[in-house]
Amino acid sequence: MRKLGESCDCNVTIPATSAGWDGSVRNVIPTGKRREAEGRVRTAASIRDSQVKWHHRGMTFSHQPRTVSGIQATSDSLHLGNYIGALQQFVVHQESHDAFYFIANMHAITVEQDPAELRERTLRTAAQFLAAGLDPEKSTIFVQSQVPAHSRLSWVLECTTSMGEATRMTQFKDKSAKQEHVSLGLLTYPALMAADILLYNPQMVPVGEDQRQHLELTRNLAERFNHRFGQTFVVPEPQILRTTAKIYDLQNPNAKMSKSLPSPAGRIDILDEPKALTKKIKSAVTDAGTEIAFDREAKPGVSNLLTIYSSLTSRPVEDIVDEYAGKMYGHLKVDLAEIAVEALRPVRERTLELLDDRAQLQRILDAGAAKADEIAEATLRDVFDRVGFL
Repeated sequence: MRKLGESCDCNVTIPATSAGWDGSVRNVIPTGKRREAEGRVRTAASIRDSQVKWHHRGMTFSHQPRTVSGIQATSDSLHLGNYIGALQQFVVHQESHDAFYFIANMHAITVEQDPAELRERTLRTAAQFLAAGLDPEKSTIFVQSQVPAHSRLSWVLECTTSMGEATRMTQFKDKSAKQEHVSLGLLTYPALMAADILLYNPQMVPVGEDQRQHLELTRNLAERFNHRFGQTFVVPEPQILRTTAKIYDLQNPNAKMSKSLPSPAGRIDILDEPKALTKKIKSAVTDAGTEIAFDREAKPGVSNLLTIYSSLTSRPVEDIVDEYAGKMYGHLKVDLAEIAVEALRPVRERTLELLDDRAQLQRILDAGAAKADEIAEATLRDVFDRVGFL
């Protein structure tokens, strides 16, 4: 099992180089030997350049576009916002994309983590990926730290980033203001995210609104590198994830549901026991008055419950509001609790089954890392050659 590296969020229109699910990969050619092997091996740049020419001629490629995305392993369970806003979309994208999804354990250590806890949470997150419907026959599922090219490209991109750009990142300013000990990794986090993206040369990157600024930096770094060293990276376009399913904290409906908020009572976790989940929803903060209506400004609490209801049932919010006309908040909470329990039950049960066979879970992750590693190393060799590394 490899012990380095990483990856992030993206969509590509170049094909992956071949790697079997048995984890086998082709031998990596040292950068110093690259020129003598050019006649036998196509680099990532040569594959990309030829496809860009085809695209400009209006041709349609037979290969699926690529999508790459990741979630941090910073809690024992992913929450409902992760499930609706990310995992459900991952499952849809794997049907039409060459899909790569990773557990972001390297991004996780920008704040202090207990080593044993991080290992456990990494496996639990992987199990939840699979339980939610990701199929290792359709998606490449891996752990960041098993693909060394991500941290290596990150250093090159850090040297392309100015201090001003790094310190202007809103997330850095917000998070550093709340922490007594601010790690250098928190400052350079966007460069690592850029490496996660650019290694796979995506044309479109699915990100949440809160990551838009980081993606703009990624675009700037790609353009800057290309200008200095020649066309190397595709400059990705953002694909902002749908906002209709933005889930807020049950106890503070003006804050996004997050693993970082202090009270677990405000968070619906995928692995919550039915009784605990029901209690959280019944205890959710609502608003003044009794009318069940959707109004994010005047009624953030009940609007959040309606959004969750709509997301889990695929029903329009307007229809739900009509159904509960004249009813009390309590009626909505009771019904929503039952819906949430049944919607998450199969994911929870399947996760626990997968965690009973950790050897198989590790085999899936190792095979995914082998495939991701081969593709990432091809891009890295091209970058190293362009900057003058031996």
